[in-house]
Amino acid sequence: MTSSKASCSFLRIYLIIVSCLAFQCNADDQISTLFVNASHGSGRPIPNTLFGIFFEEINHAGTGGLWAELVNNRGFEAGGRQFLSNIDPWTIVGTESSVLVQTELSSCFEHNKVALRIDVLCDKCPSHGVGISNPGFWGMNIVKGKKYKVVFFVRSIGALDMTISFRKAQDGEILASSNVKDSALEVSNWKRMETTLEATASSFNSNLALTTTQKGKIWLDQISAMPVNTFKGHGFRSDLVEMMLQLKPAFLRFPGGCFVEGKTLRNAFRWKDSVGPWEQRPGHFGDVWNYWTDDALGYFEGLQLAEDIGAAPVWVFNNGISHTDEIDTRVIAPFVQEALDGIEFARGKATSTWGSLRASMGHPEPFNLKYVGVGNEDCGKLNYHGNYLAFYNAIRRVYPDIQIISNCDASLKPLDHPADLYDYHTYPFEAQRMFSNARVFDKTPRNGPKAFVSEYALIGEKQAKQGTLLGAVSEAGFLIGLETNSDHVVMASYAPLFVNAHDRMWNPDAIVFDNNQAYGTPSYWVQYMFRESNGAIFLNSQLRNTDLNSVAASAILCHNPQNNSTYLKIKIANIGNNKVKLKISLDGFGSKIGTASTKTVLTSKNALDENSFLDPKKITPQQSQLKSLSNEMNVIIPPVSLTVFDMLR
Repeated sequence: MTSSKASCSFLRIYLIIVSCLAFQCNADDQISTLFVNASHGSGRPIPNTLFGIFFEEINHAGTGGLWAELVNNRGFEAGGRQFLSNIDPWTIVGTESSVLVQTELSSCFEHNKVALRIDVLCDKCPSHGVGISNPGFWGMNIVKGKKYKVVFFVRSIGALDMTISFRKAQDGEILASSNVKDSALEVSNWKRMETTLEATASSFNSNLALTTTQKGKIWLDQISAMPVNTFKGHGFRSDLVEMMLQLKPAFLRFPGGCFVEGKTLRNAFRWKDSVGPWEQRPGHFGDVWNYWTDDALGYFEGLQLAEDIGAAPVWVFNNGISHTDEIDTRVIAPFVQEALDGIEFARGKATSTWGSLRASMGHPEPFNLKYVGVGNEDCGKLNYHGNYLAFYNAIRRVYPDIQIISNCDASLKPLDHPADLYDYHTYPFEAQRMFSNARVFDKTPRNGPKAFVSEYALIGEKQAKQGTLLGAVSEAGFLIGLETNSDHVVMASYAPLFVNAHDRMWNPDAIVFDNNQAYGTPSYWVQYMFRESNGAIFLNSQLRNTDLNSVAASAILCHNPQNNSTYLKIKIANIGNNKVKLKISLDGFGSKIGTASTKTVLTSKNALDENSFLDPKKITPQQSQLKSLSNEMNVIIPPVSLTVFDMLR
């Protein structure tokens, strides 16, 4: 009896162990399934505006970045109109005994009166001259064989004999040089001077020097140095625009963001100060991001950039509210008129008041402005509701076709005011939260204004850092949710787009640059992998036998205009630490899948890996041929990855 019971107990334990091992084995081998209905007429169109980009003057994104101007503080205004002689980052060339510089309110320009006076004291000046030097934005990038146009305004007591040169910061080696001369009569009053320099050598750490060996007094103002070759000749840095173009953006939201609001209204961006001749623009101190901008990349340039990259402009203007002060609705009329004037500048005939200014700037035809944002993140502030309605009613009356965007979130409850679109921002600190936000619009009513997700990103030092793989994949899950809800979400853009590596006011960002190089963070490459979604057909699909908190998928039909063909694109985001064995089951796609079908994977060894200048392509999409070609395919989805299958018929 005892022996028999012991044997039975041993057998029972053995069977339990075997059963557990078998269960564990089955769990490890468990295959998830993605069912995709690709039959004709089964999907719905995705808006052709869904994915675009958002430019804000933050992180020196435009000043010292996208805008190709090399000179920093070209009008000597950055120290403030009441704080003269602060000419940072300009420095003197020579000794205090040979040259003296000071600022004066003596410029010929009405809105930027500060000019620089140079007293040349030496009777026998050094052969290389004395004067002033500008380092640009953490060094000027001068490239051998390229040409640069230098423009400046000058007056002098006596004849002018100046050397304009680019020099290496380290040893003063001259990279390009030009001599400018004029008679005393010609420069007795302010005069515009222009010269072109061609570099005979290269250096990414250079400066611009204006020097003379002639004793006397010289006044200088509005000194500009620009590469002759910019994107379409419109002043934009070509390599950065090319990275924007790779995303195939449907729209460009600009110029902010908090930049539009300002900490105080006195420092808010005002479009009228950013148009007209560049030398007459007063510039302003962006007190939110804490640097001076001469506003050379102004309202006109934002519209021009949108046109140049084939994107719809989305103009955000100040609604009388900053971070710390507000205009009462009873006296908001001047701000409303400013917005109406801004729309006329973009869309008015060349004979209209503001349209004629646009025409004088070289663009007689109207810009295609159809979207405006009334402020930024101002919902809930004391005067927003009243101010918004004043703008809405005025714009709707004059421009009934323009889509007006409210700052108030309507994803959970309806708005209490009219709007065509509402602005939705999300910046979670946890990847799981970012990923789960994919479902935030699942239950949003479809009978109100549409959603514009104009700012999204995973942030924080723990998981996002300066742009990690984990952050990017969590955003990919969110974007899959936006595709799923694209009957309600009609526009979305990551933020911020750019960061100068020398001024990281905000992390992470999509594109990192300095004066001579740039790379995309993993978040940039996620946007790249979603770029074909605009205007595609969203297909019904369903994931089964998997953790929906870590895996998300979508399927779309895309059109290839080059050969007029249609192909299936399946995107799968996995933020889990384990690989996923997935069976893709296609219904209605056709009996054969083309051999040119591909698989593209964005992943890395470590979830917190980042790209850098030392390794800019550490995390980039890797494409390979898709080997198993059938309507029933077993695939492996790596941990922490975005995988895209492009299947051709």
